[in-house]
Amino acid sequence: MAALVLNEEQQMLRDAAQGFLGEKAPISQLRRLRDSGDETGFSRDLWKGMAEMGFVGTLIAEDFGGSAFGNVGMGQVFEHAGRNLSASPLLATAVLGVSVLQLAGSKVQKQTLLPAIAEGRLLTALAVDEKLRHAPASVATTARRHEDHWVIDGQKSFVIDGHVADKLIVSVRTSGEQSDREGISLMLVDRDTAGVSVERTIMVDSRNAAIVRFDNVQVSADALLGELDQGLMVLDKVLDIANAQLSAELLGISLQAFEVTVKYLQERKQFGVTLGSFQALQHRCAHLFSELELAKSVVLKALVALDEQDPEAPVLVSLAKAKSCEVAELATNEAVQLHGGMGMTDEFDVGLFMKRARPVQALFGDYRYHADRFASLRGY
Repeated sequence: MAALVLNEEQQMLRDAAQGFLGEKAPISQLRRLRDSGDETGFSRDLWKGMAEMGFVGTLIAEDFGGSAFGNVGMGQVFEHAGRNLSASPLLATAVLGVSVLQLAGSKVQKQTLLPAIAEGRLLTALAVDEKLRHAPASVATTARRHEDHWVIDGQKSFVIDGHVADKLIVSVRTSGEQSDREGISLMLVDRDTAGVSVERTIMVDSRNAAIVRFDNVQVSADALLGELDQGLMVLDKVLDIANAQLSAELLGISLQAFEVTVKYLQERKQFGVTLGSFQALQHRCAHLFSELELAKSVVLKALVALDEQDPEAPVLVSLAKAKSCEVAELATNEAVQLHGGMGMTDEFDVGLFMKRARPVQALFGDYRYHADRFASLRGY
């Protein structure tokens, strides 16, 4: 197992992400997107810039135009996306889309789609969940074989960036009952295919998800990604990669909320002294600092395990997601409370960290989901 420190290349990527996102995608940009009611929900110019910087191709193999910097490298980008609340389709396309294609795509699918993603020309979205809570094995959306094509019927919810995706990656049931782990397949569907309807839903963090409905949608036989009925095996690996990156984003949100709060306590005066001089508030900050240090370690451990294809990676990913959810809840709650009444106003940024943290915590499994999965994987 490699040491839990960044190598020189990963540190350079971290510095590049810090500089680029801090300048091109700061919190002020999120406010502009929100207040203008932007139809896309992110800046196309920003996405083009992220592709030029190589962020979009971080997980893509070099043969297909990427840098293959791995999950640790991408984690540095996500941490700073969390710090700046940067809105982009990085998760939906550069993590979820890329991971599915690399794990299950045919040679033709990889050669056609991965270079287009790396160049910022193609957006994807993963349509998995159908219930209020994350349950990837519960699939009622069906795909039935008819002559030389597939016919898809059903509905997916909470599809991140589904309203702008060029390609939808959809989990469908091709055999078995609704909650069977066997019998799930993955299909690649163009968003503009007849019978596909996409309803944009703006979330509490001003980001975009979608409800996607499939009504007698016909796709060709080569729309299948990977093996028939074995899609959940691929999906488990993809969701581990996604949750590790979401953990890195939650870490970034927590760290920035903490740093902003400490600065406020050092400047804000009450009764003639700074708030930071009160011992009770120092204790709360010290506790949060120790929790952040624990989160840093477990998030990096999970990212390293994925890159090394460690058999323990699923356990470590669920540990990282559960811990980062717990810490993000504490950090954002404390940030708002320690800012006092001003923390509840839109004038201060701390409330925006809380609004972003809550959907990220819930996406692809919240604290309870991953604590339970960790326990199950450990044999409890």
